[in-house]
Amino acid sequence: MPSAIARWRRVYLTLALATIVGVAAGYGVATIYPRPFGMAASAEPKLPAARPPVPSITTTQFSPQASPPIPVVKPRLQSVSSNVEVTGNAAAVNAVKLIARVEGYLEQIHYEDGQFVKKGDLLFTIQQDQYKDQLQQAQAQVLAAQAALVYAKTEVVRYIALLKKDAATQIEVDKWVYQRASAEAQLLGAQAQVALAKLNLVYTEVRAPFDGIVGKHLIDPGNVVGGAGQQPALAEITQLDPIYVVANLSEQDLLKVRTNLSQHRLTLADLHKVPVDVALSDETGFPHQGTIEYVAPALDPATGTLLVRGILANPDRTFLPGFFVKIRLPMGRVDQNALLVPDRALQEDQGGRYLLALSKDDVVEQRYVKLGELVGALRVITSGLKPDDRVVVGDLWRANPGTKVTPQLTTIDVPSAGPKP
Repeated sequence: MPSAIARWRRVYLTLALATIVGVAAGYGVATIYPRPFGMAASAEPKLPAARPPVPSITTTQFSPQASPPIPVVKPRLQSVSSNVEVTGNAAAVNAVKLIARVEGYLEQIHYEDGQFVKKGDLLFTIQQDQYKDQLQQAQAQVLAAQAALVYAKTEVVRYIALLKKDAATQIEVDKWVYQRASAEAQLLGAQAQVALAKLNLVYTEVRAPFDGIVGKHLIDPGNVVGGAGQQPALAEITQLDPIYVVANLSEQDLLKVRTNLSQHRLTLADLHKVPVDVALSDETGFPHQGTIEYVAPALDPATGTLLVRGILANPDRTFLPGFFVKIRLPMGRVDQNALLVPDRALQEDQGGRYLLALSKDDVVEQRYVKLGELVGALRVITSGLKPDDRVVVGDLWRANPGTKVTPQLTTIDVPSAGPKP
């Protein structure tokens, strides 16, 4: 063992000396790592292993992936009636100011401000004492007139009998005939006074003239109402069911309607059968239906428009007077082969409204179109589209004009809520 250590020391010293000589001669320094005993002799340099071959890259691996399917539909062919859409307002059928018809102190209010009331409901009570007394006084006058009439009739009969016996003169008979006629007239007058007294007593109770909503009271109890001169209103009641929708039809639209109706003049009964579709400003489509109620006989020279008024039921008080509404009126013309597409497929830019359609090679094209009326969730296309075109209705963000896509043909299953022709 000592001899092996001695040999290793000699080798180490020899290598160190060679290194020093190499540095002095300008050669690079090689780093020597000591090895464990018994391994220095067996350590041999090894050649680096050969690298594995790099696989070749083909163009197939970088070919573009197939685009996802794009939903498309063909336009629906449908018979559609032409309409005119105008903007108007809702208006109350009846709006009445409640005014006291007799004078007196306002005793009591029988409703809450803004309450819905029925026809005949008691709303206000005016002081009744004096009117009850006036009624009793008139009834007493009737009784007195009746008594005078009975007495006059009796005297006429008596004096006629006396005249036959030459116990009375004709003058006396004529006098009692006059008294009888006068008593009859007084009785009629007294009865009229009773009727007036009853009417005044009824007027002390102000009742609802129709079903509606009563606004806030304008006079508090304790005030005198019904005096001479201009009478202040106690409150205002408004009828909301049914309700009017009023619009002004332009002269151009009016001429179109007359042309499509072949210049026919509708009678009032026919006019009341003409449908009108109505929607609030925040509603889609026209979910409310009514009929035409009135058309002005002439254009307004100041505005050049014709007043048209429709009426429709309003049981839930959906419409309130003054609401802006959209009104659709029929023009009388029917398009048997109208093209309809889902309204959601339409887009808009500075050039106008357009659709995305596919060419024969499934390339997306931008088609500017002209629009007709809205029929439920479908829009009538009057120009720019053909019946065999395929219109993109889904994933519009992936269908860029000029790109080729994979079409997935679907059907239009959106129900149409428009009026039937």
